[in-house]
Amino acid sequence: MERLTRAEEEVMQVLWRIGPAFAKDIRQAMPKPRPAITTVSTIVRILEAKGFVDHEVLGRSHRYTARVHKADYAHRSARRLLKDYFAGSPQALVSSFIERADIDARELEALLALLKQQRKR
Repeated sequence: MERLTRAEEEVMQVLWRIGPAFAKDIRQAMPKPRPAITTVSTIVRILEAKGFVDHEVLGRSHRYTARVHKADYAHRSARRLLKDYFAGSPQALVSSFIERADIDARELEALLALLKQQRKR
């Protein structure tokens, strides 16, 4: 799965949030300042070429649908982050958050509970 640019990810976030949509609807759902409609159309066509988006023709318009699920892209992005910045080590990633105090005690407890649950399997 290819990496997406920031603009491509922004369009995908909209499609994941609102579901199938026309380019004008995607643009309207984007945060301000919104790109031009031609820019959104170009990004959607690039996403389609990359296999992230599909379209159906309705009259003279195209309605776009995400082909890649958000959870699948998130998982692959997290794996890439681990590989590229933490030598493939989940421990190094979590340690980084703990050392910078980006994770609180409640979140640590939840992580411990997940680890215990995994251990039981």
